[in-house]
Amino acid sequence: MTLVGTVIASSIYFGTAWWLLTSVEYICDPALLPEGSPWTCPGDNVFYSASIIWGVVGPLRMFARLGVYPEMNWFFLAGFLAPVPLWFLSRKFPNQKWIRLIHMPIIIKATGNMPPARAVHFVMWGIVGVFFNFYVHNRYRQWWAKHTYILSAALDAGVAFMGIIIFFTLQSKDILGVGWWGLEAEDHCPLASCPRAPRVVAEGCPSFEE
Repeated sequence: MTLVGTVIASSIYFGTAWWLLTSVEYICDPALLPEGSPWTCPGDNVFYSASIIWGVVGPLRMFARLGVYPEMNWFFLAGFLAPVPLWFLSRKFPNQKWIRLIHMPIIIKATGNMPPARAVHFVMWGIVGVFFNFYVHNRYRQWWAKHTYILSAALDAGVAFMGIIIFFTLQSKDILGVGWWGLEAEDHCPLASCPRAPRVVAEGCPSFEE
């Protein structure tokens, strides 16, 4: 059944992607798309921009005393020291087996691989994950062991179905012409897209001084 489900899901994903790429004009090109279009394909593309930042601009003006992100260098030390407290606790409390299950490099790497999304998505993901994998797991262990994978599949399927329903009812303005708050950018915060660098002035945004 797993193989059948994988084949069906991958076929649907490929067909949907192909349909979108061939039917949506200027998809994934924000410069040519109309304002407010949902087809900007947000994502992280750092290969060429990183070469410009580190080769032309230079790290001194990015991550050193002349830059705006010098504090980021402390995260190298934080990542190096993060496993040490857990190692110490595992030696101090050898009977607490759950301490050895905490793997800081995996946790840090996993958070770095999170997809670009708005803050509300991560909050809901965290609430559902903690509730079912901590509270339900401890209070209703048999139910959790029997139904948790089914619940996970149901949540994934629910996201897929709701994505289709939202697209055809709310997101595609050409069909119903309905405005929806979910299309508004930046978590409904008008200042979220403002620059934070000192002395950089943008219309409608506050300026920051050093």
